[in-house]
Amino acid sequence: MAGHEVVVRPFSDVHRMGNKVVATLLHDPTVEGLDVALYMDGSASMEDEYGPRGVLAKLAPVKNLVEPQMRWMLEYLASKDRDGQVRVAYWATGDGSQLEEVGLLSAVQAKDFRFPGPRAYGKATVMLPVLRDFVAHMKQQVAKGARRGLAVIITDSQLSDGDDVRAYATQVAKEIAAGRLPRMSFVFVGVGDQVDEEQMEEISHETYPGVGHLWCHRIADRMEEMAELVAVLVDETMTVAAGGTVYDEQGRTLKSYEGRLPAVLEFEVPAECKAFTLEVAGQRFTQPIPEEHGDEEHHEEEAPEPVRAPEPAPRRKHGGHRH
Repeated sequence: MAGHEVVVRPFSDVHRMGNKVVATLLHDPTVEGLDVALYMDGSASMEDEYGPRGVLAKLAPVKNLVEPQMRWMLEYLASKDRDGQVRVAYWATGDGSQLEEVGLLSAVQAKDFRFPGPRAYGKATVMLPVLRDFVAHMKQQVAKGARRGLAVIITDSQLSDGDDVRAYATQVAKEIAAGRLPRMSFVFVGVGDQVDEEQMEEISHETYPGVGHLWCHRIADRMEEMAELVAVLVDETMTVAAGGTVYDEQGRTLKSYEGRLPAVLEFEVPAECKAFTLEVAGQRFTQPIPEEHGDEEHHEEEAPEPVRAPEPAPRRKHGGHRH
C-alpha cells in the first residue's frame, strides 16, 4: 500500500471497495489479561491412551499417546496466558467427579513434563466439577489482573452429567452478563469414537443473552490430532468470542458484534468516511481507511486471511461443528 495508507495494530490488512471496508485482525485484541486452564480426561477409558507406567512402561512397546499432545498444547496455551502459566488438572478421576490438580505449568516446564495419567482413573465422566473449579479459579485471578478466562476441556467419552453442565453454564452466563464474572470461553474437544457428538452439540449450541456462545467444540478422530485441533479452536475462539463495535469518525455506530467478533470485519461506511474505530474489551483502535484500489474483483478472489494456528487434520464427515 502507499506510504500514507498505514495499518494500525491489531489489524493486518484493510481494504476499501466502494462503501464497503474489509479489515483483517492480525491478532486478538482481547487476549490481554487472559487466564488459561487445561483439563484432561482422567476416566478409565483413557487408560490405554496413557499407556503402561512404572516398570511396565519400560517393558511394553505401547507408548503414552497423551504426553506429547499435552506438552504441545501447553506450550501453545502458555503463549496466550497473561503470566505464561496454565492451570492443569486431570478431571473425571476417582469416582468420576474428582479433579487431580497437576499445577501451574509454563511453556518451558511443559517441554519435558511427565503426564503419566491420574493416580486413580475415574469410574464416570462428570464435568460439573470442572466448571465449578474454573469459575472459582477465575474469581481468585480477577483480583490479580485477569480479565478473561479460557478453559480447554478434553474428553474421550460421553458425559455423565450433561443436563447439570448446561444448567450451570446458564448460571455462569448470567453472572458474566451482570458483570459479576469476567467473560469466559470453554473449548470442548472430544477424541475418538466413544464421544457423544449430539451431547456436545447440545451444550455448545446454547446462546445466552448479552454473552452469546460460551462454548465451542470439535471432535478429533485420534489422540495424535488433538493438540493441533485445540490450537486452531483456541485461535478461533480468542478472535470470535468477544463482541465489539465499529464507529465512524463522528462516533456513529457502523456495525455491532454482540458476542461474536470475526477475524475478518466487513462493514459499510459513508462515502466521506476516512477512518473507523473498533471498540472491544474496553479498548479502542482507530484505523485510517485506505483509498479504494479500484480492483474489487482481485480482492474478492484473494480475500485476506487472518493469522491462524496450524490447520488440523481433516475432520470426519459427520462431526466437527464448532460454535
